[in-house]
Amino acid sequence: MNDKAQKRKNTPVYSGVIRYFPLALQEVARCSFIANEQHNPGTKMHWDRGKSGDELDALTRHLIDAGEIDDDGIRHSTKVAWRALANLEKELELLKYKHEGRETRNANKGDNL
Repeated sequence: MNDKAQKRKNTPVYSGVIRYFPLALQEVARCSFIANEQHNPGTKMHWDRGKSGDELDALTRHLIDAGEIDDDGIRHSTKVAWRALANLEKELELLKYKHEGRETRNANKGDNL
């Protein structure tokens, strides 16, 4: 088995994430949908990175209210998970782009990775 195939095999997205956290991931997906309707009504669902880039501050604000439901009907804990994933995604993108010697995605839009 080559290195690329072994790396894929050692990254069990379905059995190591989706099967572990199916209810939580459904809630994070619902959070994404509701946020898209709030910030970009009528558009195809997408992460509009220009709307908010303060993942760790926002995560912490929601963490303070963990266990409660926000005004939009989404659990604060769900928003903590969403912000944690957003922050991790940006960190990993930064590493990937630095490794490839490229500029970061959306760097010109004030996206602080």
